[in-house]
Amino acid sequence: MTAPDETLLSVRGLTVGFPNAQGPGHVVKSLEFDLTRGGALGIVGESGSGKSMTSLAIMGLLPKGAKRTGSIEFDGTELTDLSERAMRSFRGDRIAMIFQDPLSSLNPYYTVGTQIAEAYRSHRAGVTRRQARAVAIEAMERVHITDAARRVDHYPHQFSGGMRQRVMIAMTLSMEPELIIADEPTTALDVTVQAQILDLLAEIRAATGAGLILITHDLAVVSEVTDHLVVMKDGDLVEQGPAERIFTDPQQPYTRMLLDAVPRIDDEIAPLRTLQAAQEDR
Repeated sequence: MTAPDETLLSVRGLTVGFPNAQGPGHVVKSLEFDLTRGGALGIVGESGSGKSMTSLAIMGLLPKGAKRTGSIEFDGTELTDLSERAMRSFRGDRIAMIFQDPLSSLNPYYTVGTQIAEAYRSHRAGVTRRQARAVAIEAMERVHITDAARRVDHYPHQFSGGMRQRVMIAMTLSMEPELIIADEPTTALDVTVQAQILDLLAEIRAATGAGLILITHDLAVVSEVTDHLVVMKDGDLVEQGPAERIFTDPQQPYTRMLLDAVPRIDDEIAPLRTLQAAQEDR
């Protein structure tokens, strides 16, 4: 158990269901885990495991009809007790989320700079458009988008998938959140760009001290940036513990099955490190 002063997020007995005539329709069942300040937690499982519903429950963004019970305590505040208005002050500002498909998250009718700037202004009273634009450019530079001062005026369709994901990470960074939740942030990307985004997440975590929850079906992904793992199946917690221990000595057959189903991480990702210096995803 983590000491209280080291805990950023504590989840206890989290259950999410969609009640119907057949029963409670649980998709997450009595889930429990802690995230330390500045720590990185991976939530892993196949489609339907409940991992994404867990992230939406933390953010207070569950679909209509969902019922959430249990405790979600963030930095001493019980999120499940907050009104929607109070929860909005946490979302984006103190807890930010990066979604799987940046194209669907970005408005095609506005430049990326306008979208970053307006998101920033919505959480910072009194900030002018000029000041917010400067924040947007700085955030884009921090995620290594070249020529940010020019590209800030480009539209989402003018960026590749990898660069759009960098834009979404830049938007998150501009808020300076204490917790970043990344839900399958590399699924739609090729393996080379995937490695670059993972490196970027690790770099941001080290530079800002933000906690990170990385949600993925791919154990090769979580090995790159997380230090603790939660393995889920059909809404249940199967196994959790230090990432190194789970990768070297998994205790549950399901975890071993997940490990056996993916190529060895070093074989898949490591050779790409030598290519990154020469390649630029534009």
